[in-house]
Amino acid sequence: MTTESLPVRTDAPARIPAPKPAARRSLRVFRPGAGRQHHAGPLSYVLLGIVAIVSIFPLYWTMVAASTDNTRVSQTPPPFLPGPNLFSNLARAWDEAAMGKAMINSTIVAGVIALSTVMFATLAGFAFAKLRFKGRNVLLMLVIGTMMVPPQLGVVPLFMMMSELGWSQQLPAVIFPTLVSAVGVFFMRQYLTEALPDELVEAGRVDGAHSLRIFWSIVLPVARPAMAVLFMITFVHAWNDFFWPFVVLDMSNPTVPVALTQLSAGYVRDQSLIMAGALLGTLPLLAMFIVFGRQIVSGIMAGAVKG
Repeated sequence: MTTESLPVRTDAPARIPAPKPAARRSLRVFRPGAGRQHHAGPLSYVLLGIVAIVSIFPLYWTMVAASTDNTRVSQTPPPFLPGPNLFSNLARAWDEAAMGKAMINSTIVAGVIALSTVMFATLAGFAFAKLRFKGRNVLLMLVIGTMMVPPQLGVVPLFMMMSELGWSQQLPAVIFPTLVSAVGVFFMRQYLTEALPDELVEAGRVDGAHSLRIFWSIVLPVARPAMAVLFMITFVHAWNDFFWPFVVLDMSNPTVPVALTQLSAGYVRDQSLIMAGALLGTLPLLAMFIVFGRQIVSGIMAGAVKG
């Protein structure tokens, strides 16, 4: 019995052998962290806890000192637990320092300065980042150069200017010299340079939009995270500013830092009363951060994440 050889098909597709387990393992070397979720270790939580305690301790100590009397604060070692006099010291500081009027003045001053700084700095930052005009780099260098000048050098001419305008001892004397800052302009310029693509601006030009229309419809939505951060920083700085308001205002129309000087005007300083006033001046900032903290943090993260 004879066997005939079967014909071999030459048009059949060649079968590719499956990669061996060793080969599969070798492919993972090129993506060591793909699909892996990272978790913080115990050391990270310890470090974060230490940083949180160090950050919160000054506020806690202010509350402790504001809740005791002057004798107890001056003892060695000082107290580390709150006392029973917190609300009475807060009421005394509110009455003696005229904190009601001071907080209204500080809210007006800080709010107007923060809003104007955000708007003017965003406009100037957009111009320096995306518009092409003659002398742009020279003007930017001049703006940055003003950051190197100590503000104390301009106190005398600035005070004379406010007196000539009739604004001495009034809130406009505090507001108008700080309507915009070089730091804010530089901050917004750097942010818009990275976050705003040139293609969006050019697309607006092609559609026939002018510069203000592009700013309103394109730049503002992109710059909103940086604007939120700049508003918070400027508001806190204007609220805590002491030097220029102390020069140009008097005790009849003070801001919060100026009003707190009344609490230390006696021959013997009442440290618990001073701390109570400082706590009153800090509470609005804490409330503002509690209300808008999530938006501010999300703005910082939106500006940090790219692509």
